[in-house]
Amino acid sequence: MAELKEGSKAPDFTLPDDAGQKVKLSQFADRTVVLYFYPRADTPGCTKEACSFRDHHAEILARGAVVLGVSPDQPAALAKFKQKYSLPFPLLADPEHKIAEKYGVWVEKNMYGKKTMGIERSTFVIHHGKVARVFRKVKVDGHTAQVLETLGALPA
Repeated sequence: MAELKEGSKAPDFTLPDDAGQKVKLSQFADRTVVLYFYPRADTPGCTKEACSFRDHHAEILARGAVVLGVSPDQPAALAKFKQKYSLPFPLLADPEHKIAEKYGVWVEKNMYGKKTMGIERSTFVIHHGKVARVFRKVKVDGHTAQVLETLGALPA
């Protein structure tokens, strides 16, 4: 899959959320979407990232955006994670990593000399169906501030 670039049309998808309901990206065509991919629910970095989006959720909504989190977890695991940390946005299940592959975030990782496939922590800001900003290899600290800055710079 060619890497998604800013200005590209965001690939549409339908995934089950933490409640087992189908969520389609195109249902948010009139909104800005903060689509973030994370490796695994309820792990330290992923929890910190999700809680940061939770803590700034009102500011994100005020800028006309919605947050969607995507991981390879099953809906039941996502439901537990969402409830445990009171996350106010949908978490989407991509256990076969088809959407992660479409977005180019299912990559080979090297952990302690062992190569495995997994999610590269990434965020896509999608504005009117187009990729407005791509954050790859996200460092959790300060990331939400970068996203808010991006949202503030988007045209109406």
